[in-house]
Parts: sequence; C-alpha cells; structure tokens
Amino acid sequence: MGGEVQAAEAAVEAVAGGIHVPYLREVIVFLIAAVAVMPLFHWFRASTVLGYLFIGAVIGPHGFALIAEGIGLSEIGELGVVFLLFTIGLELSWQRLRSMRTYVLGLGGAQVLLCGLALAGVFLLTGLSGPASTILGFALALSSTAIVTQLLIERGEFAAQPGRIAFSILLMQDLAVVPILVMVSIFSAQAQGGDEVNVFSLAGMATLKAAVAVLLILTVGRYVLRWVYGVVARTRNPELFLALSLLAALLTAVATGAAGLSMALGAFLAGLLLSDTEFRPQIETDIQPFKSLLLGLFFISVGLGMDFTVLRDSFGAVLGLIAMFLALKTVLIGLLTFSFGLSKLCSLRTGLLLASGGEFAFVVISGAATGGVLPLEVAHVVQLAAAISMALTPGLAVLGGWLQTRLEGKEGERERNADTLAEGLEAHVIIAGYGRVGRIIGRLLREQQVPYVALDLNAALSRAARTRGELVYYGDAARTEVLERVGIERASAVVVTLDDSAAASRLVRALRTKWADVPIFARARDREHMLDLEEAGASAVVHEALEASLQLSGHVLKAIGAPNDATTTLIDRVRGEVYERQVAAKDE
Repeated sequence: MGGEVQAAEAAVEAVAGGIHVPYLREVIVFLIAAVAVMPLFHWFRASTVLGYLFIGAVIGPHGFALIAEGIGLSEIGELGVVFLLFTIGLELSWQRLRSMRTYVLGLGGAQVLLCGLALAGVFLLTGLSGPASTILGFALALSSTAIVTQLLIERGEFAAQPGRIAFSILLMQDLAVVPILVMVSIFSAQAQGGDEVNVFSLAGMATLKAAVAVLLILTVGRYVLRWVYGVVARTRNPELFLALSLLAALLTAVATGAAGLSMALGAFLAGLLLSDTEFRPQIETDIQPFKSLLLGLFFISVGLGMDFTVLRDSFGAVLGLIAMFLALKTVLIGLLTFSFGLSKLCSLRTGLLLASGGEFAFVVISGAATGGVLPLEVAHVVQLAAAISMALTPGLAVLGGWLQTRLEGKEGERERNADTLAEGLEAHVIIAGYGRVGRIIGRLLREQQVPYVALDLNAALSRAARTRGELVYYGDAARTEVLERVGIERASAVVVTLDDSAAASRLVRALRTKWADVPIFARARDREHMLDLEEAGASAVVHEALEASLQLSGHVLKAIGAPNDATTTLIDRVRGEVYERQVAAKDE
C-alpha cells in the first residue's frame, strides 16, 4: 500500500509540480482518488456520500497525507451544497413550500429548540460552563443538509413522507444558524471581557440583515430574474445561459451568507423563484455536472477533517459522545414527529435520518473555540464526533429502511390499508391503479420529487412497493372513504390507470360528483372508453391504443429513412385530428 501511495504522490507531482494554480494539486488528488475508489462503491451499490467521505479520510492529513490540509477543498466544496439546494428549489414550487409550512416552522422550530436544550443539559452535567454547553448543544442539534438531501435523492425517497419531513426540518435548521451564530458572538465577547455587550442590539441587527437579504432576493428574483433569463434565452447562446444560471445561484448564496444566513438557503430561494418558469428544465441540466462534482469535493473535505489522533487519544469520549447524541436526537425527533400526527414508522425513519451532526457544527464550534468560549481539546473531540456521525448517516438511512420493512411485515393486514402515513401529504398526486402504467407515472413523479400515493387491489404488488419505500396501499380507489384516507381533499390531481374500463369510468364519476374541483387524468383503452371517461368528467384522457400506434408508426417511419421533422409533424397532425374528432363526436 505504501508503494501505491508513493506512486500516486509522484504522479500528482509530475502533473502539477511546475504549475502554480491555487489548489490544483488538491483537485488532481481528488479526481484520481474518485476515479480509483468510487467505482468500488458503485459496484457494491453503496452510497456515493460514504465513498467520498472514505476517500477524504484516506487521502487527508490524518490518513496517507496526500493532501496536507483541506481548507481549500472545503471552500470550493461548499459551492456543491449551494448548487444542491439551488436544484432542490427548482424542483419545488411555492405551493408545495406553503403546504410544508407547518413542518418547517412548527416541527423544525421545535426540533432545534428541544434538541439544543436537551444536548446542552447533557454537556452541563459533564462540568462544562453554561455558555460552552449551550453552544455545543445547539451545534449538534443541527444535521447535515447536504448529506441527508443527497441520500434521499440517491434512494429515490425525497418525495416520500420521511424525506419531505426531514427536508422541512433541515430548512428550519438553516434558518436557525443566524441566532446560533449571534449566540456565539455574544458568548465570545463576554469571554473576552466585554461585559457591556448589548444582546438586543446584536440580535436585532442580525435579524434585520437576514430579513433584508431574503426580501431583496425575493423582490429582485420575482421582478428581474425571469426577465433577464428571457433576454439571455433570446440570444440562443448556451454558454451565456449557463453563466447566468451560475451567477443566479452564487449571487443569492453570497447575499444570504453576507447577512449571516446559510449560503445554501439563498441558493434555495433562487431555485424556488425559477421553479415555475419555462427555463427550469434547461437550468437543471446545466447545473447538474457542477453540483455533482463540487458536492463530492464537499464530502471529501468532511473526510479530510477526521483527525484520528484525537480518536486514538480520546477513544472513549468520542464514541460515547457519538452514541449519546445519536440516540438522544433519534428519540427526540421521533417523538416530535409523532406528536405532529405522523406515523410511528415515519417518525422513526425521520429521527434516524437527522440523528447525525451537520457541517454547521464545525463553523459554530470553531467560532466558539476561537472566541474563548470552548476549551480547544473539547472542541476537537466534539468536531471529530460530528464528522464521524456524518459518515454514519448512510448507514442510519439503510437501518431506517430495514426497520420499516421488518415492522411493516409484522403488521399483517394493516399495511394493506391507507393509514396515517398519508395524513401529512399536501398537494400530492393520487394514482388509482399501480400496474405497468401507474408504476411508470410514479417513477416520473419520484424523479421530480412530487409526492404521490397509489392505490391498487393487488396485495402482493402493494406490499412489494411498500418495501421499496413507495407509498402504495391495498385499497379500492372507487370507495370514497379510501380516497379520504389518502387525502383526496388536499390532492393536486388524480390519475386513473385502472385496467377495468367500467371501474375506471365509475371512479371518474364518483370523483367528479363528490370532489368537483380536483383535476382527473385518465387512461382510455379505446374510442368508446375515451368518450365515456370524458362524459364522466375527466379533465384529460389519453387514448392508449392511439398513442401506442403513433409511437410505433414513428419508429417504422424513421427506420425506413423518413425525415425526423416530417415524421414528428405527421404524428402530431394525426394525433390532433383524432382527438378533435373525439371532441366533435362527444358534442354531437
């Protein structure tokens, strides 16, 4: 192994030795390590987050020392978190964010306050001072937005209920960074002899700066950003469009960072402002490579900070601290989530997802140590415990999924009925029928982080889907009481994909009779079925036989050499003519 490390060092020096570019050596080491190690984690289907953390620990100053210090990579890697939250904002909408407000403000606020005070109480019992205990308690109350969010996306669970609840709490944690940093400033000033510190002045100025930054972003974004995108789009210059997207994410991040807020929060707001525009798909495509690469750098920088000499010297203290705050946060977050009306399984999984520490713990604890609030040796122990706990997050997510599978398997008939897991859904889509068509629709909704719940009368199918973490229940969608239990009053749409034509028509009529305003999208098997569904009140109907015929015809025409543009125009014309005839026949 030593020879391989020396060979890697020699390769890096050969490439970067005569070139003086900031952090070039570190970036080359990162790329070599990623290419060498990440395929192994992909082969074993392990989390990429865990892979990057492992790489950081191996190549860092406390591993084989291929990188002496990780400050540069950490600074660059923070941009990965910025772009991650920017893309998440793009995939959400104001309507969906408003539907999450109870969990963001209520559950998220309660989590930060309760976990912070409970952990502060534990540190106080160990003999630390009140200010030091308070700083450590609230620092460890925060979780890693970057790691948890990336894990949810990798596992396809961002739109599932535990994922949405966890993300709501993470948003509130990002907002809580402001008062926590103000608290660090106050305690640091007092520790350095500043008895005349005006607490209200500091808190007021920090709140004012944060409010002005958010208001400025929302105002400029609403009235200026879309117009600027329109102007740039008319140039048809992809490089200029990409530059504007990078600028939008970075400027908003800098604005909130300068106001004392999380930089990622500003980028999230920018993405949210662009989520309802016609430019969203292109922006997502352009940002994706930057997000993935820079996020990998961020995770590696976390791995670089794992000082194993501290682990060697304070092994019992580090492991005991990790066990204490993981258990305490899991229990408290689980109980809080359950108290907000969510199921036991959802509460357990949310608690496990958010049990570990977060990246802001390093910022908060470093500031407190520099300000004389914390002893340096205590700061090192807590920071290492936070870093190791972040590396354990993928395992905790897997544990949550395994526990859900085992516990649901013991519930027997209960998993066949729509239960309280669906009670917290807002602006979701209900899929009636989870066969081949329903599963494809569900997959597309998951990839766009749109929450959905599906109903099907195939018990084996619903059970298999539930083990994969999908919200699929055994139930008859034609029964109004079943629809009520999956939140039909709060649903944004219903998709009817039932194979039984008569049952599909009955369902559409029942929906339109009791819930007149809900949009209903249905699949028709033939012309007669399409007319019947439209008469029953469906908002839009897709002619299954027609669409299959058109797609097949398109492949045939392209295969025999017909021009692509002519083929597309022909298919669109035939589709339009058929649907127009259906509407005319219905009117007659």
